[in-house]
Amino acid sequence: MSSTATAKHDSGPVLDWAAGHGPVTGALSATTGAFAVATTGAATHMPPGWALAVGAAGALGHTVVGLRVRNAGRTLATRAASWLVGAGWTTWAMTHGPLTWAALGSLATIGVGIGAAARSAALYEEAREEEALAAGQRQVAAELSAERRAIAAEWAERIQRVCSITVRVLGVEMWETGAGFSIDAELPPGGATWNKIAAESPRLSADARLPHGCTATASPGIHQGRVIIDVTTINVLEQERTYPTDYSVLSLHTGIPWGYRTNAQQILAYLREQCALIVGPTGSGKTNMVHAILAGFARAEDVLTWVIDLNAGSAGLPWVLPALNGDIVREDGKPVRPGVDWLAGTFDEAMTMLDAAVRVAKQRKMGYQDLLSKANTDLLPISPRIPQIMLVIDEGAEILASPDRQVRKLGEKILEVIRIARAMGVRTVLTALGATGSVLSNLMIRREAKVRVALTGGETEGMDLSKMFPGSRGLRVDQAPHKGAGFMGTPESPAALFKAWRILPNQIRDIIAATSDRHPLLDDVSVKAAGPAYTRRWDAERTAWMRDQATTGDPGEAPQGEAATGLRLSALNSEPRQSPEDELARRFREEIDAQFATAPEPHTGEDAGTDRPAGLNLSALRSEQDSPAQQAALAALLAAGPEGTGASAIARALADAYGTTRQTVVGWLKTWVEDGTAVRVGEGTKARYVHRSHASND
Repeated sequence: MSSTATAKHDSGPVLDWAAGHGPVTGALSATTGAFAVATTGAATHMPPGWALAVGAAGALGHTVVGLRVRNAGRTLATRAASWLVGAGWTTWAMTHGPLTWAALGSLATIGVGIGAAARSAALYEEAREEEALAAGQRQVAAELSAERRAIAAEWAERIQRVCSITVRVLGVEMWETGAGFSIDAELPPGGATWNKIAAESPRLSADARLPHGCTATASPGIHQGRVIIDVTTINVLEQERTYPTDYSVLSLHTGIPWGYRTNAQQILAYLREQCALIVGPTGSGKTNMVHAILAGFARAEDVLTWVIDLNAGSAGLPWVLPALNGDIVREDGKPVRPGVDWLAGTFDEAMTMLDAAVRVAKQRKMGYQDLLSKANTDLLPISPRIPQIMLVIDEGAEILASPDRQVRKLGEKILEVIRIARAMGVRTVLTALGATGSVLSNLMIRREAKVRVALTGGETEGMDLSKMFPGSRGLRVDQAPHKGAGFMGTPESPAALFKAWRILPNQIRDIIAATSDRHPLLDDVSVKAAGPAYTRRWDAERTAWMRDQATTGDPGEAPQGEAATGLRLSALNSEPRQSPEDELARRFREEIDAQFATAPEPHTGEDAGTDRPAGLNLSALRSEQDSPAQQAALAALLAAGPEGTGASAIARALADAYGTTRQTVVGWLKTWVEDGTAVRVGEGTKARYVHRSHASND
């Protein structure tokens, strides 16, 4: 068949032979079937009573089926009548002849009647079904409306009793999460405001007998004569929820999730123009929240994160070391980028970073004048091509209030970034240990840091919530006694209870791997302004302090294994200390020797020709050319048994004592597979390795 013919065939009408009959096709099928039976019966002298019997059977069958599916009586009568009328006409036509004008005309009339009756019955059934659905919805609405009316009456009376304000409840909205409801009420004339209800939040909560951790908080309504009262009935803040595993793409413009409210809904931070301030005493979950914030920035396609932590860079190291050490291996073989774009853990590196941020802000003002003019705005259009730089400074508020002269210079540079870089897309997130006057005394911080978080953890010292959230009433530390819980306020959302997600180290690694391709590159204008201080930020001499911290163990012990750096003077030790892994390997060999007929030490040249005894050969654990780290790795492989283990598990077990990376362990395992010491099972990320002594037993 030619292509033209195929096209014509494809463009023709498509018939669905599996579809049911409609009013027209049903009537046509019935009349043509009756005519065919009558013609055949008349030609073959078929007894006319047979047609009548078939019609009666069809009417009875359709009636039974209709009763089972609960069709209306009109539909049952229509279908039964169609069968009986068609059978009657067929019987009459077989007797008097189907090819007369009277027979054909009456058949056509019957067909039109059947079609009209079928259409009428179908419309009636549709209306009947819609009415049934509507009745069910009305019943549900009535029940819900009754519940809402009861809530409205109860809370109107409670507000009158507790606050001495007579409100008119206009609506009650039940939260989808099932954790509570919201009341929309109209304030009475005479100057009553929502603040008066907000101030009585503790008394309202107590009067309603709400569970501990649940509150009744008031906020402004659609205008100043309305109030919204959020009532929490289930305390979701006492539950520990891990960071969502949906690492989908985020944007600075659509908000970065920082946690969840008492109604279990996410709360977003919009930081295009705002800075942020996070306070929390030791043990309140502040470091965990910093990691959750860094996770959100890593997921954003238009944000680059620079981190300053003078406490040895601890806030940013989990986001940097897995990539620098090669612990994360992608399936496509491409290198993994760190989860943050720059990390400063020393005073000098922090000053270098802040100087670069100031130069970037100034250069962007000059270099993007044409873009600002075309966009008709004074705010630099942030996008993946021109990303925003988010400076996360751990305990940055303390830096600003420090009496130390050198640290004060760092604080002055932070304030300069906050002051000049808003329009050019450089914003800061500062943390502090408490909401005290020394932290909040700086006018620049109070004015620019409109996104504020107070993690209380039940701590009352240094937690002046009235200074942290001026104008908000009814906030008490004892409302958030759980770790990671506290209060969060933004320009879009008034201060209220919230909780940060728990984020684990393994999840940080997953986020680094999942978002590596998503991190934008710093625009050329900014790179030129930042200069070599930025382009060489990951040079070995600039990141040596990170690796030193990762490989340093007990101060009394020198670093061991292939990750050790510097001069090792173990020969001067009169009694060399044995690492825990070496001791574990020694005890493991002794236990195996006691239970199995193990082989002796590797044969020397003079007895190499003798037969080796059968048994479990552990000589690989005592090879002179192996490092202690490699011996410990092989011991861990053997101890894993028939189930085997992976490179990541071995690397984690040896990391503290030897600083061994996953990439190094992968090389050892590859060598052991080639020489037969180990057997690889599975492929890809599910690959595991089994020692040959256990693999032979499978």
